[in-house]
Amino acid sequence: MTELRILSAGPLTSVQDAGRPGWLAHGISASGPMDRGAFARAGQWIGGAGATGIEFTLGLAFETDASLAIGLDGGSYRLTINGQQLAWPTRALLRAGDRVDIASGPLGNYGYVRFGADIEIDAVLGSCSTNTAVGLGGRILAAGDRLRLGPPIARRSAPHPRPTAPIEGPFRVVWGLHADRFSGETRDRFVAEAFVVGTRLDRMGVQLIDRQQVFRGASALSLVSDAVVPGDIQILGDGTPIVLMRDHQPTGGYPRIATVIDADLDRFAQARPGTEVRFRPVSVARAQGVLK
Repeated sequence: MTELRILSAGPLTSVQDAGRPGWLAHGISASGPMDRGAFARAGQWIGGAGATGIEFTLGLAFETDASLAIGLDGGSYRLTINGQQLAWPTRALLRAGDRVDIASGPLGNYGYVRFGADIEIDAVLGSCSTNTAVGLGGRILAAGDRLRLGPPIARRSAPHPRPTAPIEGPFRVVWGLHADRFSGETRDRFVAEAFVVGTRLDRMGVQLIDRQQVFRGASALSLVSDAVVPGDIQILGDGTPIVLMRDHQPTGGYPRIATVIDADLDRFAQARPGTEVRFRPVSVARAQGVLK
């Protein structure tokens, strides 16, 4: 039995797996990694990992009491093992007593460490993902926490993922259920103008700063609550845009002008406060094709 001891952890550090889809009708979002692609690549670095991993934000430090393979990906972080700096993203084989230190780098909000074993945590509704909004699954990790890992998982011979340069450009959206509640001029400006990622962001949602006041004076900014999904761009009563993320609430009473497509939501999750973002509408067929 392997044990990890958490030495330090940034805000919102949590245990995640692929999530718990299928429960939204019961008021529970799917949760799971904010950057699903990075979570998957972290496991690919070691040719197969346990279903669980740790999602971290500003940094993470831990020790292991036994040999353990780890894969790391997501954002751009500074990694040292026993004081020796390593490239990012990467894999490593730890020995008993090794210390891993991960510090925030120049890009991204979320990083991942996957292990050659499963974190032993009780599943809730078929998933070990931590839902920060309703307290399902695990909890936010902090210094002093200890995590037990199960038996090593057989590793496959597979190519490691290739580190890629950050993708730039507008985030693709499909027009939302309530797009027609906004005037044609407002919709045109939503596409033409840039917004800025605000400092209020977490696993539930990301506030956008509307510098050009695209939604100033927009009417009918409240309605009967109905279901929402990750990526929905919800316009609050004061005109503030909020992009809903993995731990979103089940329903919303504000209109959604558009939805960031699944293929771009990972990239959006990594956009730091102060980042300028633009949106480009695509058809539903195009969004589905890109995802496939």
